Amino acid sequence: MSSLFSFLAIACCLVCAPVSAHADAARMHLVDGIVWQPDNAHADPRGDWDRLGAHELIVQWTAVDGIAFVPGAGLRAAARMPDWERIGQEPWARDVIVGLAGRFDEAAARANAAQLVIESMSLAEVHPPVHVTGYYFPVEIDPTWQNASALRTMLDALPRPLWISVYDRANVGGKAIAEWLDQWLPRDVGVLLQDGCGVYAREPRVAREYADQLAAKLGRHRVRIIAEAFRPQAGGGFRSATVDELKPQIDAYRGYRTYLFDGPHYVSGDIVQGLVDAYRRR
Repeated sequence: MSSLFSFLAIACCLVCAPVSAHADAARMHLVDGIVWQPDNAHADPRGDWDRLGAHELIVQWTAVDGIAFVPGAGLRAAARMPDWERIGQEPWARDVIVGLAGRFDEAAARANAAQLVIESMSLAEVHPPVHVTGYYFPVEIDPTWQNASALRTMLDALPRPLWISVYDRANVGGKAIAEWLDQWLPRDVGVLLQDGCGVYAREPRVAREYADQLAAKLGRHRVRIIAEAFRPQAGGGFRSATVDELKPQIDAYRGYRTYLFDGPHYVSGDIVQGLVDAYRRR
């Protein structure tokens, strides 16, 4: 009889016990992934972004300014090399879009795009030991880059699936950008739309309109959204976006694959917990 009572007590605990916050969060699908921009200060990314639904990692680059974060590419090795084996086992990095060669300075990247393609081809051959779902060429594109169409033949040399990122510094609008890209971007290259919220360039509602206009012209399967998880900081630089600032972005982009830029720099455990709490209350 006592064993029966014990069984009933255990069953009651299992049924009546509140579901943990982590278990609740595991069922959330607020974002699809995060972006990680490697540098020597952020070569060992750790976080619990999977609690927000993140399962895909976009690595901004595996080499920047001629310094590689992977071995064997014929470039100078970074002072701190990431533990790719560990990263590849993280639940937020089950799938990885591998960034190729870039420059910290945008003007330098654009001026040296051909050299970056050569470096990128080497990096693609020695990509890190992770589950690769695609590649990203990290020379950011906007309509003020007048000879961006010269990238067409360069992009043809890079592995697929391939992604580029796009933003709108000139505020020409999503329809104009879509028509411009459709004139020269290879049909098998996808677009990561930078939403512009991090620099107050536009509201999430308008960024969603951009995505819809790009998807209408290029195909929805070719369009994903980078949700900027930072904001300008008084005195210069950037700070993490608050939970209340991020929620409108997350809500506006429902239906598109969305990635927070970037996790290690701006999306701390406290921000993750704040988002979990906010959406669990809904």
